[in-house]
Amino acid sequence: MSRRTHPADRGLAAVARVREVREHDSRLGLVEALQDLRAREARVAELETALREHGSFVAGDLRDMATFVALRESLTAVRESLVAERARLSVAQTVAMDADARWQADRSRLGAVEGLLERRAAERRVERRRAEDRDLDEVASQGWLRRAQAQQAHGHATHGGAA
Repeated sequence: MSRRTHPADRGLAAVARVREVREHDSRLGLVEALQDLRAREARVAELETALREHGSFVAGDLRDMATFVALRESLTAVRESLVAERARLSVAQTVAMDADARWQADRSRLGAVEGLLERRAAERRVERRRAEDRDLDEVASQGWLRRAQAQQAHGHATHGGAA
């Protein structure tokens, strides 16, 4: 949209600028949603690893009941954190899918307006070329007519003087 806008396309160019801003904003929203999704996925993986490691430790040799109870409570806390983080991950996945759909729609709308502007510019170029061709044809026709008239006049003068 950096080139000059034809006066007939000013309104459409304004629509394109608005669509461009919307597309940019929705792209930034998608990037943010994907970053949040990746962070949630990493946190879920971290908690799953902690749960596996903690669970194997609890199954090991325990000397007293107090240690066993403390480890089981810790394991329960990690499991609850994992359940809560999986729920947040699910929300983040939904937000990312919505953000992607919004960006795709905005990108498509922008492309439609840009395509229309390009088609209009191409039509104007074709029409300009046709007008130039008509002008050149007219100039060529006038030149041919002058030459033909000059030859005809020269031919009459040559034949008329010999008689």
